[in-house]
Amino acid sequence: MSAPVLSIEGATRRYRLARRSLFEPAPVLTAVETANLMIARGETLGIVGESGSGKSTLARMAMGFEAPDEGRVLFEGRDLATLPPPELRRLRQRFQMVFQDPYGSLDPRRTVGWSVAEPLRAIGIETGAAAAERARAALAEVGLSPADAEKYPHEFSGGQRQRVAIARAVVTRPALLVADEPVSALDVSVQAQILNLLMDLQERMGLAILFISHDLAAIAALADRIVVMREGRIVETGSAARVLSRPEADYTRSLIAAAEP
Repeated sequence: MSAPVLSIEGATRRYRLARRSLFEPAPVLTAVETANLMIARGETLGIVGESGSGKSTLARMAMGFEAPDEGRVLFEGRDLATLPPPELRRLRQRFQMVFQDPYGSLDPRRTVGWSVAEPLRAIGIETGAAAAERARAALAEVGLSPADAEKYPHEFSGGQRQRVAIARAVVTRPALLVADEPVSALDVSVQAQILNLLMDLQERMGLAILFISHDLAAIAALADRIVVMREGRIVETGSAARVLSRPEADYTRSLIAAAEP
């Protein structure tokens, strides 16, 4: 395997909850505990688990939105938690995120061309006409028309909006794409189209993809390796072929059994 694009080393993330009583300490929820994983250029790492297993918390740490309480998150060898804010902002062109709800990640008052170009302006890569042109090119890369840049989010279907969100994520030419439940809100037929698009973009751009889902079928379609999470812990990891055909953990076996028709 080539040098990792992303390494998560012994990462633990805790949240302090509301007090139940003035006379008791505030309870602490451990959302992720001692997580270790890495992903190489051109690889897809799938993270699967039920709701509340810590998948989305892991995604936020991978993006530098949250720092681990213990351990490190390294992007191309650099510890995200130690970077000054201006340096982290510049580095963000190298890793981008696609969310579950594409409509929620797009400004309904702005054209999709404006939204797709927003990361370029925010990071300071391009502005004005140059940013607009790159946005149109990104829309074409995800199977939309460059002319769609003048439309608004409500003019697109759910699958088309997710394509817009993916265009927004890849417009900076990142090395890593973090996809958090990107197809769970879509119809099954549209899910397959989006998964095929991600595989195509990965082949063309050499993307590393961290693909997070509770849907084992979606994970199986895309992932080279699989990480299985339960209650904040990684309970199994391995190649997709091995984990799906010869699971070692009882929890993994239960997920596979639940996914069978």
